[in-house]
Parts: sequence; structure tokens; C-alpha cells
Amino acid sequence: MKRFLSYLILITMMAMCVSCCNKCDSNDKNTEALVIEMQSLYPEANHDVMKRGVEQVAALWQEQDGTDEEFAQFVKDNYVADAEARKVLFDKLSKVYEVLLGATNQVAVELNLPTMLSGPEPIELDYIMSAFNPFSHLTTDLYENKVAFITILNFPNYSLEEKNALGGEWSRLEWAYARLGDMFTSRVPAEVNKQIGQVNADGENYIAGYNIMMGHLLNEEGVRLFPEDMVLLSHWNLRDEIKSNYANVPNAHEKQEIIYQVMQRIVDGTIPQAVVNNGEYDWAPYSNRTWKGDEEVTLAPEENGRYDVIMSHYAAMKAADKYELQAPTAILRNIEVAMEMTTQEVEELFVNLVSSPQVKAVAEIIKQRLGRDLRPYDIWYDGFKSRSAISEDQLTALTRSKYPTPEAFEADMPRMLLALGFTPAEANYLADKITVQGARGSGHAWGAVGRWENSLLRTRIGGEGMDYKGYNIAVHEFGHNVEQTIDLYDIDHYMLRGVPNTGFTEALAFIFQKRDLQLLGYKQQMDENTTLDIFWGLYEIMGVSLVDMHLWQWLYEHPQATTAELREATLAIARDVWNSYYAPVLGEKDSPILAIYSHMVNSPLYLPNYPLGHIVEFQLEEHFAQFTNTRDFATEIMRMYQLGRLTPNHWMQQAVGCNVSTEPILNAVSAIVK
Repeated sequence: MKRFLSYLILITMMAMCVSCCNKCDSNDKNTEALVIEMQSLYPEANHDVMKRGVEQVAALWQEQDGTDEEFAQFVKDNYVADAEARKVLFDKLSKVYEVLLGATNQVAVELNLPTMLSGPEPIELDYIMSAFNPFSHLTTDLYENKVAFITILNFPNYSLEEKNALGGEWSRLEWAYARLGDMFTSRVPAEVNKQIGQVNADGENYIAGYNIMMGHLLNEEGVRLFPEDMVLLSHWNLRDEIKSNYANVPNAHEKQEIIYQVMQRIVDGTIPQAVVNNGEYDWAPYSNRTWKGDEEVTLAPEENGRYDVIMSHYAAMKAADKYELQAPTAILRNIEVAMEMTTQEVEELFVNLVSSPQVKAVAEIIKQRLGRDLRPYDIWYDGFKSRSAISEDQLTALTRSKYPTPEAFEADMPRMLLALGFTPAEANYLADKITVQGARGSGHAWGAVGRWENSLLRTRIGGEGMDYKGYNIAVHEFGHNVEQTIDLYDIDHYMLRGVPNTGFTEALAFIFQKRDLQLLGYKQQMDENTTLDIFWGLYEIMGVSLVDMHLWQWLYEHPQATTAELREATLAIARDVWNSYYAPVLGEKDSPILAIYSHMVNSPLYLPNYPLGHIVEFQLEEHFAQFTNTRDFATEIMRMYQLGRLTPNHWMQQAVGCNVSTEPILNAVSAIVK
């Protein structure tokens, strides 16, 4: 499950490559002459940094900020040449931003409680306030009072290429200075940020209510295959129900087939809209017939519902594009800026794995284990996990008894951390900074921003307690929260808080999630099956991510497209990726199943972080494997995640000694399948 970012959109947009979004050229301010004058005034200063800062302020200085003369005077009055005074300024700015961002984050948390947490149905006011973006005016205000310009002048921005080239020689303080330089590199108007916040909230609310009433599904013989009270959120719970039916349970294969049919109807828009989150109707997804009681009724299809939300995201992102001249598309901002990897680099990583011969070799192993030809939904094959041999009903009975409430899960977190090798002091320290809450949707982790907040673990808990699916997701979110705590509270410089990109927090969440049975008292061992499980998970999520990326490429190539055209293009893209990398392995052509992920609707272009997370996960697991006890595992987690927000390859070099790469897992799989 993703690390929750929707209402921190401004922070993401503040971390862009330098943008000359103002109307006037920096040369109009005679910047070159000003730089020469400043260098003569401060001959001992670092002239490269000085020049960079002056030019970047000039690029973002607009008419309302002052005349050219006032610009020059501002630079002379506010440039700090002395190293000690510069450090004092850095510390003060760091504190200012922690207070502003942390307090604003708390406002966002409180305003979203009615729509995010389980409880009474939200009223219209709740939805209005959930869309309110308390960050939207923050950058505008900081430009107006010139604090943004003070920051830019003294702590200028470095490009990704420069960070990768120079960062190996930087001290921790120099890295922190560079990250402070990422704070202000564009001037997106407050009204545009408000529009983005509204669209994000609408997408979250749409997905949070997209439940399938499984007890009302009928096969073509009119038989109900699922418990009457089973309600599954798309896509997460539907996918996990497919996974749970690789165990030896009644009607397992037939359940998987009918869920696959439901997923296809969601993607192509033929699902009857009235059956979503509504138990009034019975629905036969194969024939698409519906009944109310004993009477067959005709219900309108959803058609473009999910694509309306995607199109709204596109419109909001387009509105911001013109203010981001160095990253003028959502693709660049979400991949090359947010992930700090080039789009080409990310796509090559993915294609290198999904087109590898190792995929067919692992597919053959799965086919032999299942004793049947593979089907499209076998991209979610779960048989490499030890839990596939344990009945989910048995696991659910255990988790419901242990965790009837969010408070029960929260109370058990110190014990779980002890089981992972953390000391009692570390376990209590980390657990004390995490609060567990019941989620309206599938669940997420909302990280703290100020070092007085707790990170929030939101997880779905039914009336009978936490079922196994919810527990598995909760352990994933727990991994996020541990990361969020270590690299905020234990970081040496506030500006280095966090991780290189969200793939790195996903990596730790996956590592925790994989140990869910260990935390329930079962024996779990990281072995060859674990490697195959990570590999097969990569194969699945990379295809989904390629669809998401290609979908947004199509949107930018077709700016006048209608929502209906977007739907057809999404289906075509999903089928094309499927036919290129999946049909040769899984048999069926033209499956649209790779477009089922809800992230495409509520968090566009977030999905590439998941395969990156799995790649990093495997490299970390290989590193952990050299140690002989769980204490070393916990110690290494604490060490790695105190590295903070370096660029991906610099972080990996310091964590495990190599760059981000798929080659380690491809080599490991080759050795296994021999």
C-alpha cells in the first residue's frame, strides 16, 4: 500500500528541477554584472555557489517582487558569505520549514479524518474539507515575504545529474544544503495547487468507496461462491482474494475465475454502476445480468467513471505544467523529479526483467505446481509464500482474536518489533511514535512531518476484528511507519529527512509484510521461494507500471481526447503491454487486467515506485542474508534508514555497496531454475 502523499502534494511540487517560470528573463536584471560585483565583495566565498544562487533567484523573481534595482539590493543584503553564519541560517530555515510543514500536515490530517477513518458516513461538508489543501498558499506566502528567495540565494538547487556526479564527495551537511536547495524551484499559483488538492481528494473518495459485495456475486448456475458478508475493495482486496485461493480451499479456481471477470468489467466500464458498494442487487459478472430479489433488472454500466477521475488528474497536472518549464509534464515531475531517476532508466529496468528468459522458467515452475495451464490472474500467484499452505480462514481466526480493534494492533507493535530483532528500548521508542487507526478504505501510512507528530497507520478492521488480508496490509503499513519514524526522528539534519524516493519506503514495507507470519508466531525462512516470490511480484507490478506510464504518455500526446477515448486507449495500452510481455507466458491474448490497479485512478504515476521498491527490497534482503541473527537485521535497518534522502544510487552504495539494479535478482533466479 502506498505511503500516503495526496495532501502533501505541495511538498512534492516544491522539489522540482529549477524552473524559469517568471515572465522576464534573468538577463533583464543584469545578473552577470551583479554576480561579478558580488564576487569582488566576497573574494573568499565559493563563487560557483554564489553565481548559482543569484541566477536562480533571478529566474524566479517576478515583477511583483520588486524592480531590478530592488532585486540587486536584495541579493547584496541577504547573501551570507561566512561559513559559520551560513550554518546558522541553515539551522534557522530548517526549523522554520519543520514548523510550517509539520503544523500544516496536522491540519490536513485533522480535516481528512471523517473521510479517511471508519465510522459514521461523511456528510457533504466532510468531503468539501477533505479537498481543502492547507499547503496551497504556503509557497506563495514564502515568496511574498522573501524567505523563499533567501533560501534560494544561499542554498541553490543542484540538478539530478549534478547530485549524482558530485554527491559522492559531499559531506552530510553539504547534502542537507543541497536538499534545502530543492525547496523552492517553481512558482505554482495557489489556485492551481487547490485544484490539484481537490482532484486528489475526489480520487481518494472514489476509490475508498469502490467495494464489490462478494456475497451477491453469482456464477452462471446462480451459485454464490463467497460469504454473504464479504465486501472487497477494488483492486487490493480483489487481488488478495485471488491470492488466498491458491491454498487448498473449496471452489478456489472458480473463485479466481469469477474475480478475474469482475476485474475485466471494472476496467472496461461494463460493470453495472449500481452494484458498486451496494448490496441491493445480485450480479452475474459473466453474463452481466442483475437481479433485485427475484426480479431481473437492467442496470446502467459505469462506463467512464474511473476514466473521468483520471482525466481530472490530467487537467490539474496540465494547469501546473506551464509553471514547471524544466519539468513541464506530470511524467517528468513524478518520475524524473520525484523518483530522481530518468524515465528511460526506469522503463529499461522494467523491460529488462519482464522480457527476460527467467520469466518463462519461473512460469513453468508455477504451471507444474498448479497442475494446469496458466491463466492471466496467475500474475498474482502466491504459492511461493509459506502462508499459501495455511488456510486463510485459520489465519483470519487468529488475527481477529489478536486484533479486534486498532488499539489492540497498536499495543502489540513493541512485541512485533522485538520479534524482528529490535531491542526493547528501540521497540518501545519506535512504537510510541506510531498511532493505529481504523481506515475507511484499504489502509495507508501517513507519515509525520514535524518531530512532535506520530506517524499514522490506517488499516481496515471489520466488525469481527482484523481479518488476515487486513493484517497483511497493516504489517506492510507498519514497515512504512518504521521508516517514517527513523528517517525523521533519528536523522542528523531535518532537510535530509525521508528516503530517496517512495520505492525505498515500499522496500521496507515489503520486507515487513513478507514477515507477517513470523510476527504471528509461525516459522518463516527467507529462501529460494522468497527469491521467486519477489521475482514474480516484480513481473506483475512492472507490467502494471508500464501501463500507467504509457497511459500518461498517451494523454500528453492527445490533449484534446475525450474520456471515452481515454478509456479505449487505456484498454489498448493494457492489451499491448500484455501481448508483448505476458501473453507469451500466460497464454491468453488481449487481457486488459494490467489496468485494474486503483492507483491509476487515485495516484497517477505512483505505481513505478512499487517495482523499484521490490528491486531495492531484493538487494536489501541479499544484504541481510549475510547476517546470522535477527539483531543484525534490525541494526542494519536503523543504519540504512538514517541515511535519509540521498539520490537512489548514492543511498544504495552506502547501504549495500552497489547501484539500483535488476541484475542481482535475475542472477539469483537463474541459479535457482537451473
